Amino acid sequence: MIPHGVEVFVGLDPIDLRWSFDRLAGVVAERVGRDARCSALFVFFGKRRDALKVLFFDGSGMCLFYKRLDRGTFRLPEAPAGATSVAIDEHVLDDLLDGIEVQEKKKRTLAPRPH
Repeated sequence: MIPHGVEVFVGLDPIDLRWSFDRLAGVVAERVGRDARCSALFVFFGKRRDALKVLFFDGSGMCLFYKRLDRGTFRLPEAPAGATSVAIDEHVLDDLLDGIEVQEKKKRTLAPRPH
């Protein structure tokens, strides 16, 4: 379970999932502009978006969570053009980790019917 009120940042550019603690902490500083030890969660996707890593500091050290989906891909949350990261809340992260689509579906507009 994700702690209530924790800040969550999603890196939008894919990373090499072989990267570990120090390299990901550097990405946090470069792309998110935060210190990796600030008690926030930082989510990174691989190129195929079928796997992700979450980097976080638990108070005594850096932790890394890795998840790979058996089927399908993770959906990136919507973000402004040119953004390298986006903040999401813990409920969206929970849905994301469960494989639930986090982007709102675009409403279809139906053409008016001829009379």
